Amino acid sequence: MLIQHLPLLSSKRLVLASGSPRRAQLLRGLGLKIEIVPSTFAENLQKSTFSSPGEYAAETALCKAIDVARHILPVDGGKRPDLVIGADTVVELNGNILEKPQDEKDAFNMLSSLSGCQHKVYTGVSLVLPPLIPDPKVRDPPVVRTFWEETKVEFANIEDVAIEAYINSGEPMDKAGAYGIQGIGGTFVKAIVGCFFNVMGFPVHRFAVEIDQLIKAGAFAE
Repeated sequence: MLIQHLPLLSSKRLVLASGSPRRAQLLRGLGLKIEIVPSTFAENLQKSTFSSPGEYAAETALCKAIDVARHILPVDGGKRPDLVIGADTVVELNGNILEKPQDEKDAFNMLSSLSGCQHKVYTGVSLVLPPLIPDPKVRDPPVVRTFWEETKVEFANIEDVAIEAYINSGEPMDKAGAYGIQGIGGTFVKAIVGCFFNVMGFPVHRFAVEIDQLIKAGAFAE
């Protein structure tokens, strides 16, 4: 899976194109040394042009990763990143994509709509192995692998007073769907089907599978 590759990965420059502390925590919990370089991508893709919320999240993740891969500066005597990881998480309810709330009113409306219902959480991930411009000497194109995972989440019925108290805690404001399953928001969750970490913002099992496949395919030089 992943653990047998940690000696190899520890020698690589791995960059997370996200300022999410939860994603950084999950990746570092896997034993990876991660450099944080948040993307400046505007996240303004037209949702209606995508066939599913998963495809939308995956494309946003790709744009984030490419944005960082194109602009990040070499370090350690010119060492470029060996891997740039982009990720994006959205919540889908009745065909509507919910991202981070714009304000407290928006957070209240999101949580009220999720109350007593099942929704889906999608996290798209993009793995970009620079350079983005192929080396003319070897003519090898950059390696890009993009995927997404879906988790079903069932909420209990939530009283308005609980929603208001939760919003006052500040926890919902930087999270897709206006809740964090790993925090106080987890008390609203009755059940999930799928990857718990996907709801946190990063599907660690699928990531491990994809990295394993990339290494076995020779994407990382020893």
